[in-house]
Amino acid sequence: MRTILAVTGAALLPIAFAAPAAAADSDAQVSVFHGVPDLVVDVYANGDVILEDFEPGTITDPLTLPAGDYDLQVFPAGADPEADDAAIEASATVPAGANITVAAHLGEDGTPTLTPFVNDVSEIAAGEGRLTARHTAAAPAVDVRAGGEPVFEGVTNPNEGTVDLPAGTVSADVALAGTDTVAIGPADVDVAEGVNTIVFAWGSAEDENLALAVQTIDGLHSGPDGVPSGTGGLVSDALPWQLALVGLAGAGALVLLGGRAVAARSRD
Repeated sequence: MRTILAVTGAALLPIAFAAPAAAADSDAQVSVFHGVPDLVVDVYANGDVILEDFEPGTITDPLTLPAGDYDLQVFPAGADPEADDAAIEASATVPAGANITVAAHLGEDGTPTLTPFVNDVSEIAAGEGRLTARHTAAAPAVDVRAGGEPVFEGVTNPNEGTVDLPAGTVSADVALAGTDTVAIGPADVDVAEGVNTIVFAWGSAEDENLALAVQTIDGLHSGPDGVPSGTGGLVSDALPWQLALVGLAGAGALVLLGGRAVAARSRD
């Protein structure tokens, strides 16, 4: 098993959306993940509503956005943006050519926050797949293990780890950092060839509503055809996570963001 990206922190960079446009070299692919429990929201970009009645646990399909600066506001569903205060207001620069998933989630202390993750869409060697684990919960640091051996160590919110490994089924679990105390799993993880499988842990351990959202980005084989896009999230509320690769989730309320691959990848 070959780790290609170490666990790192994701810059807290707010981001916004616009209507899909024809793809160009200067455009970016942006998805949004809503990881705040019990809050349905409306999302506005540059004053225009782009998502209504956005449900927790949802990952949007990718939106094609021109590179540039955006303003974003998140309101509880049905709020009047002219009269009511936004739950979150932020601005961001969308870089040209990026593939991003923006996560609205709980910070380690339970405070709603916004984290953009840059998705790794680099080529994957023949016979291999990519696995990305993102800790988007109010929870302590964890180690993600495969076959009992650590793959990502000391993962904290809002950090992630990415690894390329042979396609197939991997037995994975999540342990409290630096210990053999298993918090999640073990569970079998299906690593598909040429696919980046991205797993978000979200929700609240304290409120016992931990859940799993999965995003996939395909077409990453060596010499892929077209622009990698990906699919929206599959949501699981089972604690033995079927893709057991992310830390525990935290307590929730507020905020949202939707999209597909949204989040900044770990840097070496």
